[in-house]
Amino acid sequence: MSAGEYCNREVVVVEKDEPVRTAVNLMRHYHVGDVVVVEKRDDVRLPLGILTDRDIVVEILAEDVDIDAVNVGDVMSYKLVTVSEDTKLVDTIKLMRDKGIRRLPVTNGQGALVGILTVDDILELVAEQLTDIVGLVRTEQNREIRQRK
Repeated sequence: MSAGEYCNREVVVVEKDEPVRTAVNLMRHYHVGDVVVVEKRDDVRLPLGILTDRDIVVEILAEDVDIDAVNVGDVMSYKLVTVSEDTKLVDTIKLMRDKGIRRLPVTNGQGALVGILTVDDILELVAEQLTDIVGLVRTEQNREIRQRK
């Protein structure tokens, strides 16, 4: 299992010189809590940073900044942590834990954005696997009951 197998390939992106209002509207429209800030070079989207709903609350709303007076590049997180799509999922989870991040852009070998992996995605995967394990136990119990009759 790799990060590339489980990441969401439909990433909402914005460029750093876009108004924050544009990013907010994209988040609302697509029901996401972040946008990945990219720079487009030769039809390739290179991730530069990330802007989260928390960034907007903490850096703009809490500071009473006029949201229409700032661009994405003014408030985005520049210390972007990314992971290669070939990185093992378990290593990706450890990286997210160690860095304290809930959203992780996934890149290809050229550094281009190919997806995003979130804690929600991982929880969904774990829930599916746990459901499968419960089904396995239930099947085994039912088989044993049938055999003993």
